[in-house]
Amino acid sequence: MEGTDRNRHFGYAAGLGPTDVDHVNAHGTSTPLNDVTERRMLHRVLGARPLVTSTKGVTGHTLAAAGAIEAGYTALAIEHGSVPPTANLDRLDPELDIDVVGGAPRPARIEVAVSTSLGFGGHNAALVLTAA
Repeated sequence: MEGTDRNRHFGYAAGLGPTDVDHVNAHGTSTPLNDVTERRMLHRVLGARPLVTSTKGVTGHTLAAAGAIEAGYTALAIEHGSVPPTANLDRLDPELDIDVVGGAPRPARIEVAVSTSLGFGGHNAALVLTAA
């Protein structure tokens, strides 16, 4: 989706648009196919602005529990005003044209955050959280 059509569909019920998103906790499995696909989707929908992290380097892939755990990390990022770094990130793929947080937590004012969850069965979900 491009331009206003994209804005109309993103967060429609919440009255939010792509430029409102400050942080994304990506599904980020560190597999080449998943990371490239997810990166393309994030950039297409949200652009390069949101701070992106993946917490699987800390938790491992917890299968069905991954989405709930990542949503918890996302809520904590909002509460603490800090995006956790992507653990075990040694180097970024040069194709990643999004702002991936690595090395150390990055302080940020986070009003709107998204946690993405993908699954082997074909489910895809994005949970949009806002500051209270």
